[in-house]
Amino acid sequence: MSKRKKAFVLLAFGGADSIESVEPFVRNVLKGRPITPELIEKTKERYKLIGGKSPLLDITRAQAEAIKKLLNKDGLDYGAYVGMRYWHPFIKDTMRRIKDDGVEVLTAIIMSPFTSLIATGAYEKDVEEFLNSSGGPDTAYIDRWHLNAVFLDIIAGNVEKELASFPDRKDALVIFSNHSLPLMSLEGDPYEMLINQSVEEIVKRTEPIDFQVGYQSKGAGPREWLGPSTEDLIEGAKKAGKKGVVIVPLGFLADHVETLYDIDILFKGMADSHGLAFRRTPSLNTSPGLMELLAGLIKKSGEKR
Repeated sequence: MSKRKKAFVLLAFGGADSIESVEPFVRNVLKGRPITPELIEKTKERYKLIGGKSPLLDITRAQAEAIKKLLNKDGLDYGAYVGMRYWHPFIKDTMRRIKDDGVEVLTAIIMSPFTSLIATGAYEKDVEEFLNSSGGPDTAYIDRWHLNAVFLDIIAGNVEKELASFPDRKDALVIFSNHSLPLMSLEGDPYEMLINQSVEEIVKRTEPIDFQVGYQSKGAGPREWLGPSTEDLIEGAKKAGKKGVVIVPLGFLADHVETLYDIDILFKGMADSHGLAFRRTPSLNTSPGLMELLAGLIKKSGEKR
């Protein structure tokens, strides 16, 4: 019996790959909601400050290559693909490539440790819509690995490194920062619970620390968003007599505008203006521990099919 052709696909948010693509990218994200010229200009300015493009696609492709090397080192023969929700290469276009390449067994990884019906659920929907309309490989999803010990140990180790720069670790407020989502869309959604579960386990590995969970990068418009905001927590750290903050981009596996602008520029500027020392743990990007973790999950999923 011939071996079935296997592959994996990394699914991520996407980001503008040039200043010119900022406006169509934002329109894709907001899907028909009103967009003002001011919002487009503000977004373009943020992209200019981080180098004119999002590095997310390049990082996700590098992650896919690193994972593929690990799998092939184990004697497996996996194809590697990348699909983006809101910019090229779109998930449905990637799925077409996967089908055309004759892949029979596919493992899809949503590149976030925390799943939510409103956000990451849309990635799975894109895959399923393609499969339902065009057919394709036997597809399984890997999500909710937020309590994987390797992931928790990596984050805890990074927090410890940043806390070591303070003479007294109690002088720092550790803020676990995640992407905010509209409150009205979160009813019955496990997103906040999953984040709190991860933080609880990380804190066990780093005690004693002073910490809070914050949310950042909320969208425009009058809707109420999940909080407290990371900005408010930075302000609160000053009022509480802290000497610094350690921002942990917990829900962001790869650098993009929400880390390179919101954290490294906006939040750092806030901390500086309050006289607070600013530290942030690195995004995991292609860190060996994360790559080995994901390769292991893919291998385990593939062995079952």
